Amino acid sequence: MEWRKSTHSVENGNCVEVASAAAVMIRDTQDRDGATLTVPAPAWRAFTAEIRAGSAR
Repeated sequence: MEWRKSTHSVENGNCVEVASAAAVMIRDTQDRDGATLTVPAPAWRAFTAEIRAGSAR
């Protein structure tokens, strides 16, 4: 699995990493061995589209 840091991460260390496949997996950058959240890829795309739409308003 190839993880990448979210483009919305901040310099103070409050960030998440994501990995894409049939589902999107999310983890805390500072606790890479900790829990992960798995979201179906279509739900993740809908979620991020809604965030983008909200920030454009």
